[in-house]
Amino acid sequence: MSDPVLILDDISHSYHRGLPTQVDVLRGASLEMGPGELIALVAPSGAGKSTLLHVAGLLDRQDSGSVSIKGQDTWNLSDDKRTGIRRDTVGFVYQFHHLLPEFSAVENVVLPQLANAVPERDAIDYARQLLDTVGLGHRYDHRPAELSGGEQQRVAFCRALANRPAILLADEPTGNLDPTTSDQVFDALLTLVRETGLSALIATHNAELAARMDRTVKLEEGVLVSV
Repeated sequence: MSDPVLILDDISHSYHRGLPTQVDVLRGASLEMGPGELIALVAPSGAGKSTLLHVAGLLDRQDSGSVSIKGQDTWNLSDDKRTGIRRDTVGFVYQFHHLLPEFSAVENVVLPQLANAVPERDAIDYARQLLDTVGLGHRYDHRPAELSGGEQQRVAFCRALANRPAILLADEPTGNLDPTTSDQVFDALLTLVRETGLSALIATHNAELAARMDRTVKLEEGVLVSV
């Protein structure tokens, strides 16, 4: 069996909303994700899905427990090293696309590659390849305002995969779309995930979408349980 690409081991995380009140969001959450695995993360709003994804993607530091990415424990790493792992290994997709409005679809996918020192010609070629995969080959030069909501989100998926991450973390990526568009966008996401071979942890309220993934985990009272 292949080694996990992501291990969350006994993760706890709390917020302080004015002393002495403390809100315990994660209370010993654990998860292992294998290469190429697609996992649905389900929980009610406010249960801590976003917090879990931020900890897994090294955007937040947990209070206790460990996050290991591709075999490396990140607990004692400096902020610079954590940033490097996040940049090179993890892609993020959110409910809102957050595309740069002044740039075209292809430019939005090229920019992260240029920031990672990819030659411009190679960056453009790969951006077009990703956009072709999600059916946007005819939209290379369109800016976000000229795209539909579903098209904007598909561009956001491509941008998240621009630097060839090993892990994709998605927080309600279809939550802002109507059901028909949601299905189309999720189909595009599945195609990208399967064709690139990356692992994905996707938070969703949509039971039908969750059922199409390899397995589902639920966040209950700060702990992850299999569904």
